[in-house]
Amino acid sequence: MHSLLRPLLTWLLAATALLAAPAHAETRAWLDRDRIGMGETVTLNIETTASGAPDYGPLRGEFQASGHASRREFERVNGRSVTRTLYAVALRPLREGVITVPSLTVGGERTQPLPLTVTGSTARVPARAGDDVFMESEADDQDPYVQQAVGWTVRLYSAVPLISGQIDQPAPEGASLQRVGQDAQYTKSIAGRRYTIVERRFQLIPERSGTLSIPGARFEGRGTGGFFDDFFGGRGATLEAEAAPRFLQVRRAPDNAPQPWLPLHGLELRYRTTPQSLHAGTAATLEVQATADGATAAQMPELVLPHIDGVQVFPEPEQSDESFDQGRPRVTVTRRFSLVPAQAGPARLEGLRLGWWDVRAGAARTAALPPLTWTVAPGRAGADPAPGATPDAAAPPASGALRDEAGPINGDAMPWALVALAFAALWLVTLLWALHRRGAPALGAGQAPAVLRTDGTRLSRVELKRALDTGDLGSVVDTLRAMADPPAADVDMLLQRLDDPAQREAVEAIERARWAGGDGVQARAAARSAFASGPRWRSADVARTEEPLPPLYPTQSRPRS
Repeated sequence: MHSLLRPLLTWLLAATALLAAPAHAETRAWLDRDRIGMGETVTLNIETTASGAPDYGPLRGEFQASGHASRREFERVNGRSVTRTLYAVALRPLREGVITVPSLTVGGERTQPLPLTVTGSTARVPARAGDDVFMESEADDQDPYVQQAVGWTVRLYSAVPLISGQIDQPAPEGASLQRVGQDAQYTKSIAGRRYTIVERRFQLIPERSGTLSIPGARFEGRGTGGFFDDFFGGRGATLEAEAAPRFLQVRRAPDNAPQPWLPLHGLELRYRTTPQSLHAGTAATLEVQATADGATAAQMPELVLPHIDGVQVFPEPEQSDESFDQGRPRVTVTRRFSLVPAQAGPARLEGLRLGWWDVRAGAARTAALPPLTWTVAPGRAGADPAPGATPDAAAPPASGALRDEAGPINGDAMPWALVALAFAALWLVTLLWALHRRGAPALGAGQAPAVLRTDGTRLSRVELKRALDTGDLGSVVDTLRAMADPPAADVDMLLQRLDDPAQREAVEAIERARWAGGDGVQARAAARSAFASGPRWRSADVARTEEPLPPLYPTQSRPRS
């Protein structure tokens, strides 16, 4: 009887655990356009893993909703099935101005409010208005500069329902053309007919000055046929449309333009984080952000800080975020720098300056950050050497302040300490001797961790946290190497010593960010999470016996005599 109940109880406990496990639903909402004309529609998209349809009640009063649609997808995430549902609804604003799409409830979750700008209806009527299907294209700038990023938009107007079709925009000679974002679809009344408009966006960059000829976009597809076509099993009427070719007058770069040449609609610089104080030999973090309207990440110059007297600067790889706004590319570039003062005293950073060309005003501009000044304080007592600092950079103690830094040292070692203070060369010999007394292997120059204390003791978790918060990525790895017992000679040995797979993955992510173009911000966040409770080391026996490769000759047992 007990044997029959045990499987049932096990199943009930497992089911109860699954029901009790917290389910974190993911819900997000977005608009296919954030600026429309009066009389047009905008599509509100809602993606969620929660159960239950959205409540569109809060939209009444500001919008007319129509064309509800939904699509469900299934996927497996971390071994479990996840159902995602995408809801779409067409919204027609009832007034002009800046209107907020309110927060909506979806199965107990809520979406974020979304701003929408509604402009007055345009009086311009397309030349082909009244046809069943027609196309048009336009640029956001009719006379751009060479190498200026131009927003190119192609629109397909259809007054009949479409079954299938394809839009093709040939690339012009003398310019690069790249599609960006997803197609937007909305409706609009033109010349007494209701049209469904499909809008496709491109990025156009002229490569030389002069007249640029852009071929017209083409459409081929099928629409719903009449009664007899449907009755006899027809596939619908064939539809074709072609936009007229367009011509842009590309201007050359002016002679007085700043170099490197950077044509933009706008450029902003700002400090994201600045250190409030600096201490000699201790790293502090400074973060700079540049936002460019009308450029991609590839067009942006590298963010480099001006020289700071008496301060070493260690930059991390740049992080960029690209988007497409109002028909133009937009990029935000962020870069972090570690500042390491060499000595106490005043320090001044002249503000970063970037020259650019204002394509609207046709004038040279300069984006600049304000200067920063600090009074560098003396190094903190017991602070670790900064990343890249050498023992010779540490100032010797003042006369009369000599004290035993290495803890309990026997009388035979004291003469060596006095000789080390007088001669810097013998100081290194004393350090190697101390490491040998502790049982550590003698490391060659360049193998010993740079952050190892001069007294031979290992670093603590407090110092690891300081390196994760304010040091560069190299100092994080060096601190971990110095925390091992004995200190790890290189990164490979450090990976062999760590027992936690998540901590080994965090170290590998840091190395990819340092040397292979990985994401430094994500690597630092992963390291903070993995080492929140300190490193987990393997036992000495396991680390010593575990070999990376199997033995060349298998071990055979010796026969007994």
